[in-house]
Amino acid sequence: MTRKDDYYNRAKQQGYRSRAAYKLKQLDSDADLISDGDTVVDLGAAPGGWLQVAGELAGEGGTVVGVDLQRIDSIDGVETIRGDMTEDGTRDRVREALGDGEADVVVSDMAPNMTGEYSLDHARSVYLARTAFETALELLAPGGDFVAKVFEGPDTDGLRADIDAEFEYVRTIHPDASRDASSELYMVAKGRLTAPVREGDRVEVDIEDVGREGDGIAKVEGYTVFVPDTDPGETVEIEVTDVKPRFGFGELVE
Repeated sequence: MTRKDDYYNRAKQQGYRSRAAYKLKQLDSDADLISDGDTVVDLGAAPGGWLQVAGELAGEGGTVVGVDLQRIDSIDGVETIRGDMTEDGTRDRVREALGDGEADVVVSDMAPNMTGEYSLDHARSVYLARTAFETALELLAPGGDFVAKVFEGPDTDGLRADIDAEFEYVRTIHPDASRDASSELYMVAKGRLTAPVREGDRVEVDIEDVGREGDGIAKVEGYTVFVPDTDPGETVEIEVTDVKPRFGFGELVE
């Protein structure tokens, strides 16, 4: 039995709408994407295999929203939207579905209609991945995660660099459930950064308080930066050394 047949038959036996469900299972296992109670947005969600897995992982306390150009048959506990993610109206409907909240995870399995011309199919897949990336920047809460499928090619490195600039880190994963001959890979970005500073920035800050570890605490546009060897009341120039979703670290500039 081929691996392709194995995943296809497993999907039929276990009630998943597509063999692709196992890709998300494997991505989640590798990267710890979806937790109980999470809010998940799935782009390019038809026929619904990823939605089924997301619903299982997020649980009854979670929120799962799926979007696709094609109609998605209803899934218990999942909201579906039929629309084009490149259109503002569809994005507005997704925001409405989230209410006042933000997404913890945005995943995209969007793929272009295949032409068989490698360079064209690659370029179109990068365009769709960028669309998903831009959507994720709008929807994700600080610290949120993002996944997008893309076909490997000359534009992959540029896409990865752009994603990496907005997250703590990004890695590429080729799930076992992908077909052997497929050039598809998944960019998995962890820890959405919304800080007003980036590693290497130099800024002047006022030390306002002291943290539990004894480091001075400064604020940059409301964002917390810990600075060792400083005291409240000091105004110092620092270089940002590490940026996390909700706080960062800096060192004194000599």
